[in-house]
Formats: sequence, structure tokens, C-alpha cells
Amino acid sequence: MGLDLAKKTYFLITGASRGIGKCMAIEVSKKLKTDSIIVLMARDAVALEKTKSEIQTKRSDVTVLTYSVDLSKAKAEQFQEILCDSLKKCNNTKVGDFERAFVIHNAGTVGDVSKSAKDVVDTSVWLDYYHTNVFSTIALNGEFFKVFPSTPKLVINITSLCGVEPFASMSYYCSGKAAREMFFKVLAVEEQNTDTLVLNYAPGPIDTDMTVLIQKETINTELHDLFKNQRETKTMLTADQTTAKFIHILEEVDFKSGAHIDYFD
Repeated sequence: MGLDLAKKTYFLITGASRGIGKCMAIEVSKKLKTDSIIVLMARDAVALEKTKSEIQTKRSDVTVLTYSVDLSKAKAEQFQEILCDSLKKCNNTKVGDFERAFVIHNAGTVGDVSKSAKDVVDTSVWLDYYHTNVFSTIALNGEFFKVFPSTPKLVINITSLCGVEPFASMSYYCSGKAAREMFFKVLAVEEQNTDTLVLNYAPGPIDTDMTVLIQKETINTELHDLFKNQRETKTMLTADQTTAKFIHILEEVDFKSGAHIDYFD
């Protein structure tokens, strides 16, 4: 039996200012019930407002809020303030008013792909990378569960093939994705007897600023050539394509909570 997305939902998505985060925010918003709340989070406040505007063009019957957050410095207390503030701004809508709480942990950075694993030795850089890509995600997820303790929850971690397979030059990205995915697999096991559904979704190689950066700076010639060829032949996935597949997967729900599902599966 598929998942009905047309419920009154509190929907939060990180990295909603561009790329697949923006596309997912717009497309998921089309499915939600009237009076749902959509919370868009990213560093770029101006770009977030553009995403908000695009959503409201189609859905004037939902509330869209934006919060500019630097995930390299964000802590649990800041996320708690954002969650509480978003409810207050909606005429003090109560947690119990929602049929579902839905979070997509999408925000992430690729790290330095110009160095090999043996050359990335600065622990302060590693700490900053993990705070941005792992620690802040864990903190946000924890506060999300505190605010919605008994609401049926849908938790999505945007992962990657890099989280399960090693790629040269991608030591930051691969290790960060692996750590984050395992965290959500543990969460799924712990929540298996609750109304919480967890999915690790790998969207595939997408024509975004991130893959442009990787193609430009990676020391992995095979990866560079692969991305270059995909762009030249226009076979690299688009944000619209992977978002459509993502929504289809949710509506089908033919997976065990905590599963890793790739676009190409």
C-alpha cells in the first residue's frame, strides 16, 4: 500500500535554495494537504525566498517559511528555536494538528576533491566538514523528534552511492555520507515499532553545481571523464528526473524502513 502524501503535514527540508533540494521542496509541496506548513532551510536567504515564491505560485493554501542557517556552526538549540518559531508564526498551530511530520535531510557539501586520502590531514577541516554534513543533521533530526514525539514521521536522508562505495578523491564525501547513512539505519532499527518511516535515497549523478565542482577539481580522472561525457551527451540526470523517481518511491513504499534506494535501482 502506497504512502498518501496528501495529509496535513509539517514539512521541513534542508538545502532548499538550489539543486535537488529546491526541486524536491517544490514538487513535494504540490502533494500536501491545505494548511500544511513548509519550512525551507539553507544558507542563502535570497535563494530561499525564490524557492518560497515558486511554491506559493502553485500553493497559496499552505504556509511557507524560510530560515537561513549556517550548518557548519548550527547547534541543537538553534534548530529547536526554528522549529518552535515556525509553529508560532502559524497562529500557534499545535503539534497535534498535523497528520504527519516530514523531514528531508538534503543539505551537504562535497569537500576537497583535489587531494588524495593520504593528504587530507588537517583535523580542523575535517571537524568543519563533519559538523556541516553529519553533526548538524543529527542535531536537527533529534530536535525534530522532540517537537513531534508522537506524530507519524517520514524521515529522508539524501545519500549517495559514495556512501556505500569508495571513489578516489572523495574521502570527505564518501566518509561523511557513510556515517550519515549508518546513523539513519540505526534510527530506523530503533523506531521500527513506531509510526516512523526512514529512507536513505541516493539521487544519482545530477547536473548541479556540486557535480560541476567535482568535474572541475577532482584528481580522479575516471570520475572527471564520466561527468564530462554525461554532460556532453546530455545523459546526466536532472533534478526533475530524480525528484519524480523519489516521489514515486514514497508513494509505492515497497521498501523496509532504513533502506538505501538508488535512482537506478
